[in-house]
Amino acid sequence: MRILIYGGSFNPPHIGHRHAVECACRQLQPDKLLIIPSNIPPHKATSEGSSETTVRFRLTQLAFSGLDGAIVDDREMRRDGPSYSVDTLEELARENPGAELVFLMGTDMLLYMEKWRDYERILQLATLAALPRKDDELPVLHDYAAYLEGRYGARILILEVNPVVAASTELRQSLPRREGRELLPDAVYEEIIRLRLYGAKPSLDWLREKVRNHLSPSRVPHVDGCEQEAIRLAARWGASQDDAAEAGILHDITKKLIPDEQLQLCEKYGIINDAVELSCHKLLHAKTGAVLARELFGVTDEIRDAIRWHTTARPEMTLLEQIVYMADYIEQTRHFPGVETLRELAYKDLDEAMILGLQMSLDEIRERGTEPHGRTISALNWFISRKEARK
Repeated sequence: MRILIYGGSFNPPHIGHRHAVECACRQLQPDKLLIIPSNIPPHKATSEGSSETTVRFRLTQLAFSGLDGAIVDDREMRRDGPSYSVDTLEELARENPGAELVFLMGTDMLLYMEKWRDYERILQLATLAALPRKDDELPVLHDYAAYLEGRYGARILILEVNPVVAASTELRQSLPRREGRELLPDAVYEEIIRLRLYGAKPSLDWLREKVRNHLSPSRVPHVDGCEQEAIRLAARWGASQDDAAEAGILHDITKKLIPDEQLQLCEKYGIINDAVELSCHKLLHAKTGAVLARELFGVTDEIRDAIRWHTTARPEMTLLEQIVYMADYIEQTRHFPGVETLRELAYKDLDEAMILGLQMSLDEIRERGTEPHGRTISALNWFISRKEARK
Protein backbone atom coordinates (compact mmCIF):
# COMPACT_ATOMS: atom_id res chain seq x y z
CA MET A 1 0.00 0.00 0.00
CA ARG A 2 1.26 3.46 -0.90
CA ILE A 3 0.34 6.32 1.45
CA LEU A 4 0.90 9.86 0.20
CA ILE A 5 1.46 12.37 3.01
CA TYR A 6 1.29 16.13 2.59
CA GLY A 7 1.94 18.33 5.59
CA GLY A 8 2.18 22.05 6.17
CA SER A 9 0.90 24.95 8.19
CA PHE A 10 -1.79 25.72 5.56
CA ASN A 11 -2.05 29.24 6.90
CA PRO A 12 -4.14 29.65 4.80
CA PRO A 13 -4.41 26.71 2.37
CA HIS A 14 -4.37 27.98 -1.21
CA ILE A 15 -4.75 26.71 -4.75
CA GLY A 16 -1.03 25.93 -4.94
CA HIS A 17 -1.45 23.37 -2.14
CA ARG A 18 -4.40 21.77 -3.88
CA HIS A 19 -2.65 21.77 -7.26
CA ALA A 20 0.44 20.10 -5.77
CA VAL A 21 -1.60 17.26 -4.32
CA GLU A 22 -3.64 16.74 -7.48
CA CYS A 23 -0.45 16.50 -9.56
CA ALA A 24 1.15 14.10 -7.08
CA CYS A 25 -1.92 11.88 -7.04
CA ARG A 26 -2.03 11.64 -10.81
CA GLN A 27 1.62 10.58 -10.99
CA LEU A 28 1.93 8.45 -7.87
CA GLN A 29 -1.52 6.82 -7.71
CA PRO A 30 -1.55 6.46 -3.90
CA ASP A 31 -3.88 4.06 -2.14
CA LYS A 32 -4.34 6.57 0.67
CA LEU A 33 -3.90 10.34 0.85
CA LEU A 34 -3.29 12.13 4.15
CA ILE A 35 -3.29 15.92 4.46
CA ILE A 36 -1.74 16.78 7.82
CA PRO A 37 -1.87 20.39 9.07
CA SER A 38 0.84 21.16 11.60
CA ASN A 39 0.24 22.53 15.06
CA ILE A 40 3.39 24.61 15.57
CA PRO A 41 5.73 24.39 12.57
CA PRO A 42 9.29 24.09 13.98
CA HIS A 43 10.82 25.90 11.01
CA LYS A 44 8.48 28.91 11.02
CA ALA A 45 7.73 31.64 13.52
CA THR A 46 4.04 32.01 14.27
CA SER A 47 2.77 34.68 11.91
CA GLU A 48 0.91 37.72 13.09
CA GLY A 49 -2.74 37.32 12.15
CA SER A 50 -2.50 33.54 11.96
CA SER A 51 -5.78 31.76 12.50
CA GLU A 52 -6.34 29.46 15.44
CA THR A 53 -5.46 25.80 15.05
CA THR A 54 -9.04 24.57 14.85
CA VAL A 55 -9.91 27.20 12.26
CA ARG A 56 -6.88 26.30 10.13
CA PHE A 57 -7.96 22.68 10.30
CA ARG A 58 -11.43 23.65 9.04
CA LEU A 59 -9.93 25.72 6.22
CA THR A 60 -7.77 22.77 5.22
CA GLN A 61 -10.81 20.51 5.13
CA LEU A 62 -12.55 23.00 2.85
CA ALA A 63 -9.49 23.35 0.62
CA PHE A 64 -9.24 19.61 -0.06
CA SER A 65 -12.93 18.76 -0.07
CA GLY A 66 -14.02 16.84 -3.14
CA LEU A 67 -10.52 15.47 -3.75
CA ASP A 68 -11.01 11.73 -4.10
CA GLY A 69 -9.74 9.82 -1.08
CA ALA A 70 -8.28 12.85 0.72
CA ILE A 71 -8.27 12.61 4.52
CA VAL A 72 -7.41 15.70 6.55
CA ASP A 73 -5.66 14.23 9.58
CA ASP A 74 -5.49 16.18 12.86
CA ARG A 75 -2.80 14.13 14.62
CA GLU A 76 -0.25 16.95 14.67
CA MET A 77 -2.81 19.45 15.88
CA ARG A 78 -3.62 17.13 18.79
CA ARG A 79 0.05 16.82 19.67
CA ASP A 80 1.53 19.31 22.13
CA GLY A 81 4.52 21.35 21.10
CA PRO A 82 6.21 21.72 17.70
CA SER A 83 5.11 19.43 14.88
CA TYR A 84 8.09 17.27 13.90
CA SER A 85 7.59 15.23 10.74
CA VAL A 86 9.72 12.38 12.03
CA ASP A 87 7.22 11.78 14.85
CA THR A 88 4.34 11.68 12.38
CA LEU A 89 6.15 9.29 10.05
CA GLU A 90 7.05 7.00 12.96
CA GLU A 91 3.38 6.88 13.97
CA LEU A 92 2.22 6.16 10.44
CA ALA A 93 4.83 3.43 10.00
CA ARG A 94 3.59 1.71 13.17
CA GLU A 95 -0.04 2.06 12.11
CA ASN A 96 0.59 0.79 8.58
CA PRO A 97 3.26 -1.93 8.71
CA GLY A 98 4.71 -2.68 5.31
CA ALA A 99 3.19 0.39 3.64
CA GLU A 100 5.26 2.70 1.46
CA LEU A 101 5.16 6.18 2.95
CA VAL A 102 5.61 8.92 0.36
CA PHE A 103 6.28 12.35 1.84
CA LEU A 104 5.30 15.18 -0.54
CA MET A 105 7.20 18.47 -0.33
CA GLY A 106 8.20 21.51 -2.32
CA THR A 107 11.71 22.46 -3.40
CA ASP A 108 12.22 24.76 -0.42
CA MET A 109 11.51 21.96 2.02
CA LEU A 110 13.73 19.45 0.26
CA LEU A 111 16.69 21.83 0.17
CA TYR A 112 16.21 22.34 3.91
CA MET A 113 16.16 18.58 4.60
CA GLU A 114 19.50 18.28 6.45
CA LYS A 115 18.25 20.80 9.03
CA TRP A 116 15.12 18.81 9.87
CA ARG A 117 15.01 16.98 13.17
CA ASP A 118 16.23 13.35 12.72
CA TYR A 119 16.37 13.87 8.96
CA GLU A 120 18.26 10.63 8.44
CA ARG A 121 15.42 8.74 10.12
CA ILE A 122 12.94 10.57 7.85
CA LEU A 123 14.92 9.38 4.83
CA GLN A 124 14.72 5.82 6.15
CA LEU A 125 11.00 5.97 6.84
CA ALA A 126 9.72 7.61 3.67
CA THR A 127 10.22 8.17 -0.02
CA LEU A 128 10.40 11.89 -0.71
CA ALA A 129 8.29 13.24 -3.58
CA ALA A 130 9.54 16.68 -4.56
CA LEU A 131 7.59 19.29 -6.49
CA PRO A 132 9.24 22.33 -8.11
CA ARG A 133 7.53 25.53 -7.01
CA LYS A 134 8.96 27.52 -9.94
CA ASP A 135 9.89 26.58 -13.49
CA ASP A 136 13.62 27.24 -12.98
CA GLU A 137 14.01 25.01 -9.90
CA LEU A 138 14.36 21.61 -11.63
CA PRO A 139 18.17 21.66 -12.07
CA VAL A 140 18.89 22.43 -8.42
CA LEU A 141 16.19 19.96 -7.37
CA HIS A 142 17.78 17.13 -9.36
CA ASP A 143 21.26 18.02 -8.10
CA TYR A 144 20.25 18.01 -4.44
CA ALA A 145 18.17 14.86 -4.82
CA ALA A 146 21.23 13.10 -6.32
CA TYR A 147 23.30 14.30 -3.35
CA LEU A 148 20.82 12.94 -0.79
CA GLU A 149 20.53 9.65 -2.66
CA GLY A 150 24.29 9.23 -2.84
CA ARG A 151 25.06 10.23 0.73
CA TYR A 152 22.11 8.77 2.64
CA GLY A 153 20.55 6.25 0.29
CA ALA A 154 17.45 8.42 0.15
CA ARG A 155 14.58 7.51 -2.15
CA ILE A 156 13.50 10.63 -4.00
CA LEU A 157 10.97 11.13 -6.77
CA ILE A 158 11.00 14.37 -8.77
CA LEU A 159 7.46 15.05 -9.98
CA GLU A 160 6.57 16.78 -13.20
CA VAL A 161 4.33 19.76 -12.58
CA ASN A 162 3.45 23.15 -13.98
CA PRO A 163 3.84 25.15 -10.77
CA VAL A 164 1.08 27.38 -9.46
CA VAL A 165 2.74 30.35 -7.82
CA ALA A 166 1.04 31.07 -4.52
CA ALA A 167 2.35 31.68 -1.02
CA SER A 168 0.51 31.87 2.27
CA THR A 169 2.73 34.71 3.54
CA GLU A 170 1.83 36.96 0.62
CA LEU A 171 -1.81 35.97 0.91
CA ARG A 172 -1.96 37.07 4.54
CA GLN A 173 -0.64 40.45 3.42
CA SER A 174 -3.01 40.68 0.46
CA LEU A 175 -6.29 39.76 2.13
CA PRO A 176 -6.66 43.00 4.14
CA ARG A 177 -6.29 44.88 0.83
CA ARG A 178 -9.26 42.99 -0.68
CA GLU A 179 -6.81 40.99 -2.81
CA GLY A 180 -5.84 37.31 -3.12
CA ARG A 181 -9.25 35.84 -3.85
CA GLU A 182 -8.02 34.17 -7.06
CA LEU A 183 -5.39 32.20 -5.10
CA LEU A 184 -7.84 30.57 -2.72
CA PRO A 185 -10.46 27.84 -3.22
CA ASP A 186 -13.82 29.59 -3.10
CA ALA A 187 -14.99 27.71 0.00
CA VAL A 188 -11.80 28.73 1.82
CA TYR A 189 -12.14 32.36 0.77
CA GLU A 190 -15.79 32.43 1.81
CA GLU A 191 -14.92 31.12 5.28
CA ILE A 192 -12.02 33.56 5.65
CA ILE A 193 -14.35 36.45 4.84
CA ARG A 194 -17.15 35.13 7.04
CA LEU A 195 -14.79 35.01 10.03
CA ARG A 196 -12.67 37.95 8.83
CA LEU A 197 -9.51 35.91 9.37
CA TYR A 198 -6.12 37.53 8.73
CA GLY A 199 -7.80 40.95 8.79
CA ALA A 200 -9.39 40.04 5.45
CA LYS A 201 -11.78 42.31 3.61
CA PRO A 202 -13.84 40.89 0.75
CA SER A 203 -13.14 41.58 -2.87
CA LEU A 204 -16.01 43.86 -3.82
CA ASP A 205 -16.48 42.01 -7.11
CA TRP A 206 -16.78 38.74 -5.17
CA LEU A 207 -19.18 40.33 -2.69
CA ARG A 208 -21.40 41.65 -5.47
CA GLU A 209 -21.41 38.22 -7.09
CA LYS A 210 -22.43 36.50 -3.86
CA VAL A 211 -25.11 39.06 -3.05
CA ARG A 212 -26.69 38.68 -6.51
CA ASN A 213 -27.94 35.26 -5.39
CA HIS A 214 -30.00 37.00 -2.69
CA LEU A 215 -31.55 39.67 -4.93
CA SER A 216 -34.43 39.68 -7.37
CA PRO A 217 -33.26 40.80 -10.84
CA SER A 218 -35.33 43.97 -10.60
CA ARG A 219 -33.50 45.02 -7.41
CA VAL A 220 -29.98 44.75 -8.82
CA PRO A 221 -29.93 48.23 -10.47
CA HIS A 222 -31.05 49.82 -7.21
CA VAL A 223 -28.39 48.00 -5.18
CA ASP A 224 -25.70 48.95 -7.69
CA GLY A 225 -26.90 52.52 -7.58
CA CYS A 226 -26.93 52.60 -3.79
CA GLU A 227 -23.36 51.31 -3.66
CA GLN A 228 -22.09 53.96 -6.07
CA GLU A 229 -24.02 56.75 -4.36
CA ALA A 230 -22.72 55.66 -0.95
CA ILE A 231 -19.15 55.73 -2.25
CA ARG A 232 -19.61 59.25 -3.62
CA LEU A 233 -21.20 60.50 -0.40
CA ALA A 234 -18.46 58.89 1.67
CA ALA A 235 -15.82 60.63 -0.46
CA ARG A 236 -17.66 63.95 -0.02
CA TRP A 237 -18.05 63.71 3.74
CA GLY A 238 -14.86 61.91 4.76
CA ALA A 239 -16.22 58.47 5.65
CA SER A 240 -14.67 55.15 4.65
CA GLN A 241 -15.49 54.52 1.00
CA ASP A 242 -14.73 50.82 1.53
CA ASP A 243 -17.26 50.56 4.35
CA ALA A 244 -19.80 52.55 2.35
CA ALA A 245 -19.37 50.17 -0.60
CA GLU A 246 -19.86 47.05 1.53
CA ALA A 247 -22.94 48.48 3.20
CA GLY A 248 -24.40 49.57 -0.13
CA ILE A 249 -23.88 46.15 -1.67
CA LEU A 250 -25.41 44.35 1.30
CA HIS A 251 -28.16 46.71 2.46
CA ASP A 252 -31.06 44.91 0.71
CA ILE A 253 -29.74 41.35 1.00
CA THR A 254 -33.03 40.04 2.47
CA LYS A 255 -35.38 42.42 0.67
CA LYS A 256 -36.86 39.78 -1.66
CA LEU A 257 -37.95 37.49 1.19
CA ILE A 258 -41.67 37.15 1.79
CA PRO A 259 -43.06 38.07 5.24
CA ASP A 260 -43.05 34.50 6.55
CA GLU A 261 -39.39 34.12 5.57
CA GLN A 262 -38.53 37.40 7.26
CA LEU A 263 -40.24 36.26 10.43
CA GLN A 264 -38.44 32.91 10.31
CA LEU A 265 -35.11 34.74 10.19
CA CYS A 266 -36.21 36.92 13.08
CA GLU A 267 -37.00 33.82 15.12
CA LYS A 268 -33.74 32.12 14.15
CA TYR A 269 -31.57 35.07 15.19
CA GLY A 270 -33.63 36.26 18.17
CA ILE A 271 -34.76 39.52 16.55
CA ILE A 272 -37.56 41.15 18.52
CA ASN A 273 -40.07 43.20 16.54
CA ASP A 274 -42.51 45.84 17.70
CA ALA A 275 -46.13 46.25 16.62
CA VAL A 276 -45.38 48.65 13.75
CA GLU A 277 -42.73 46.32 12.31
CA LEU A 278 -45.07 43.35 12.53
CA SER A 279 -47.78 45.28 10.72
CA CYS A 280 -45.38 46.54 8.01
CA HIS A 281 -43.14 43.66 7.09
CA LYS A 282 -41.01 45.65 4.66
CA LEU A 283 -39.39 47.23 7.71
CA LEU A 284 -37.99 43.84 8.70
CA HIS A 285 -35.48 43.53 5.86
CA ALA A 286 -33.17 46.10 7.42
CA LYS A 287 -32.99 44.10 10.63
CA THR A 288 -32.69 40.66 9.06
CA GLY A 289 -30.29 42.01 6.43
CA ALA A 290 -27.97 43.39 9.11
CA VAL A 291 -27.86 40.05 10.89
CA LEU A 292 -27.37 38.05 7.70
CA ALA A 293 -24.60 40.39 6.51
CA ARG A 294 -22.76 39.65 9.75
CA GLU A 295 -23.52 35.91 9.61
CA LEU A 296 -22.49 35.35 5.97
CA PHE A 297 -19.88 38.04 5.38
CA GLY A 298 -18.56 39.00 8.80
CA VAL A 299 -19.22 42.73 8.42
CA THR A 300 -18.02 45.14 11.08
CA ASP A 301 -20.38 46.60 13.66
CA GLU A 302 -20.33 49.92 11.78
CA ILE A 303 -21.43 48.34 8.51
CA ARG A 304 -23.99 46.14 10.24
CA ASP A 305 -25.55 49.19 11.91
CA ALA A 306 -25.61 51.13 8.64
CA ILE A 307 -27.65 48.30 7.13
CA ARG A 308 -29.80 48.04 10.25
CA TRP A 309 -30.89 51.70 10.18
CA HIS A 310 -31.15 52.39 6.45
CA THR A 311 -34.96 52.14 6.49
CA THR A 312 -36.31 53.71 9.68
CA ALA A 313 -33.24 55.76 10.64
CA ARG A 314 -32.68 56.52 14.33
CA PRO A 315 -31.52 59.33 16.61
CA GLU A 316 -27.75 59.81 16.92
CA MET A 317 -26.96 58.23 13.57
CA THR A 318 -23.30 57.78 12.70
CA LEU A 319 -21.90 59.34 9.56
CA LEU A 320 -21.86 55.98 7.76
CA GLU A 321 -25.48 55.32 8.78
CA GLN A 322 -26.53 58.69 7.36
CA ILE A 323 -24.64 58.04 4.14
CA VAL A 324 -26.26 54.65 3.53
CA TYR A 325 -29.72 55.96 4.46
CA MET A 326 -29.34 58.85 2.02
CA ALA A 327 -27.72 56.73 -0.73
CA ASP A 328 -30.65 54.32 -0.57
CA TYR A 329 -33.02 57.27 -0.92
CA ILE A 330 -31.40 59.28 -3.74
CA GLU A 331 -29.47 56.79 -5.92
CA GLN A 332 -29.91 57.36 -9.62
CA THR A 333 -32.73 54.85 -10.27
CA ARG A 334 -34.97 56.71 -7.80
CA HIS A 335 -37.56 58.94 -9.43
CA PHE A 336 -40.05 60.89 -7.30
CA PRO A 337 -41.01 64.55 -6.80
CA GLY A 338 -38.26 66.39 -4.94
CA VAL A 339 -35.49 63.81 -5.45
CA GLU A 340 -33.27 66.21 -7.43
CA THR A 341 -33.48 68.79 -4.64
CA LEU A 342 -32.61 66.10 -2.10
CA ARG A 343 -29.67 64.87 -4.20
CA GLU A 344 -28.22 68.35 -4.45
CA LEU A 345 -28.67 69.00 -0.74
CA ALA A 346 -27.00 65.72 0.23
CA TYR A 347 -23.69 67.01 -1.13
CA LYS A 348 -24.07 70.48 0.41
CA ASP A 349 -25.34 69.77 3.94
CA LEU A 350 -25.90 66.15 4.97
CA ASP A 351 -27.81 67.04 8.15
CA GLU A 352 -30.21 69.27 6.19
CA ALA A 353 -30.62 66.47 3.65
CA MET A 354 -31.47 64.02 6.45
CA ILE A 355 -34.12 66.41 7.79
CA LEU A 356 -35.68 66.86 4.36
CA GLY A 357 -35.45 63.15 3.55
CA LEU A 358 -37.04 62.10 6.83
CA GLN A 359 -39.84 64.67 6.42
CA MET A 360 -40.50 63.43 2.86
CA SER A 361 -40.51 59.83 4.03
CA LEU A 362 -42.95 60.55 6.87
CA ASP A 363 -45.23 62.50 4.52
CA GLU A 364 -45.29 59.61 2.06
CA ILE A 365 -46.05 57.07 4.79
CA ARG A 366 -48.90 59.15 6.18
CA GLU A 367 -50.33 59.73 2.69
CA ARG A 368 -50.57 55.96 2.31
CA GLY A 369 -52.57 55.82 5.53
CA THR A 370 -49.79 53.87 7.26
CA GLU A 371 -48.48 54.47 10.75
CA PRO A 372 -44.85 55.65 10.63
CA HIS A 373 -42.34 54.06 12.92
CA GLY A 374 -41.73 56.09 16.06
CA ARG A 375 -37.99 55.74 15.53
CA THR A 376 -38.24 57.69 12.27
CA ILE A 377 -40.07 60.50 14.05
CA SER A 378 -37.45 60.48 16.81
CA ALA A 379 -34.67 60.59 14.21
CA LEU A 380 -36.22 63.66 12.55
CA ASN A 381 -36.60 65.41 15.90
CA TRP A 382 -32.98 64.58 16.79
CA PHE A 383 -31.63 66.09 13.54
CA ILE A 384 -33.78 69.19 14.00
CA SER A 385 -32.54 69.57 17.59
CA ARG A 386 -28.93 69.17 16.44
CA LYS A 387 -29.48 71.84 13.79
CA GLU A 388 -30.94 74.23 16.40
CA ALA A 389 -28.06 73.55 18.79
CA ARG A 390 -25.53 74.50 16.13
CA LYS A 391 -27.05 77.93 15.45
